[in-house]
Amino acid sequence: MTPVGAEYGHLVARARELLAAYPVVDGHNDLPWALREQVRYDLDRRDIATDQSACLHTDIPRLRAGGVGAQFWSVYVRSDLAGDDAVSATLEQIDVVTQLLARYPEHLVRAVTADDMEAARADGRIASLMGAEGGHSINNSLATLRALHTLGVRYMTLTHNDNIAWADSATDEPGVGGLSPFGREVVREMNRVGMLVDLSHVAATTMRAALAVSVAPVIFSHSSARAVCDHPRNIPDDVLGLLPGNGGVAMATFVPKFVLPEAVEWTRRADENMRAHGLHHLATTPDAMRVHAAFEEANPRPVATVATVADHLDHMREVAGIDHIGIGGDYDGTAFTPAGLEDVAGYPNLIAELLRRGWSEGDVAKLTWHNAVRALRDAESVAKSLQHRPPSNATLAELDT
Repeated sequence: MTPVGAEYGHLVARARELLAAYPVVDGHNDLPWALREQVRYDLDRRDIATDQSACLHTDIPRLRAGGVGAQFWSVYVRSDLAGDDAVSATLEQIDVVTQLLARYPEHLVRAVTADDMEAARADGRIASLMGAEGGHSINNSLATLRALHTLGVRYMTLTHNDNIAWADSATDEPGVGGLSPFGREVVREMNRVGMLVDLSHVAATTMRAALAVSVAPVIFSHSSARAVCDHPRNIPDDVLGLLPGNGGVAMATFVPKFVLPEAVEWTRRADENMRAHGLHHLATTPDAMRVHAAFEEANPRPVATVATVADHLDHMREVAGIDHIGIGGDYDGTAFTPAGLEDVAGYPNLIAELLRRGWSEGDVAKLTWHNAVRALRDAESVAKSLQHRPPSNATLAELDT
């Protein structure tokens, strides 16, 4: 349970002070996809300078209230988009992030390096980075990977919910046994250009294979601890234990079905209900949310809380160490959120809970800011050291035959 009363108020106030100095670097927010689904990128209809709580988890006033100082905007496209359609949709997602930066320059600023993140913090603006969610976005092309990096994408999640030709997903049947030879070449090329390898969504075999290949820090942009909630989207302890040797960062997510064991089965039935109504199970359009609400009214939902997420962070800190954890809420990419973390304004509640549990201010600063910035900086350093290597033009057909 979240504490109440004067003590809790004091903790929240202290959390806000901490976040003013060391704001949240959030690893994953699906606002671009929500804007695509809801209004086809018509930013006049979803003006995030104003309260959008009726439709979205995210707007600028709530980002400010939540103490967010840097956001990796997910330029996700669904994995049922394939080939050039996936590439084009990813470019459209990148474009809407660019539109947001141009529309709200007093609040949001483009960031592609760790120095950019620090400069944004000093300037009081929200550093805006991008992460591509799923290797289908590059259509098996290392040149396309490099083009996304040139456009500002600073991580790529190797898969989404489905396998791709060269990597296995956590929520699909085993395919190539983790990473194929081409998949390992993708990781090497990401290291060379300075793009973080994101291991959320991938199978545990893929996690281990990528960690064996990568010479730069990896991240998990939005995954929690499998030992606390046994869901394949979460990180096994042996993988968490590899992060200190790699320098990587596991960013705990808030999605109830990934953090609360009781929510796993309930969400499976809710997803089936969505499909029965002809809707994609991940949809968060107004029509989809009405279907969700009706299902929830008839089938009360197990509710995750701030404490649920804190339990994951406690475990992840114990196994991986304080230097290797962060936060990736997955706002606007999930229909449901924990109590106390309903939207992007909720981060102070989580920090207050961690302070209540005895986390030091230094530990909190690492969790919210330092670890993610350091991982990107280290990836940049690795990329500089690899510039003697020419760009790879290897193909899937050449390596995976």
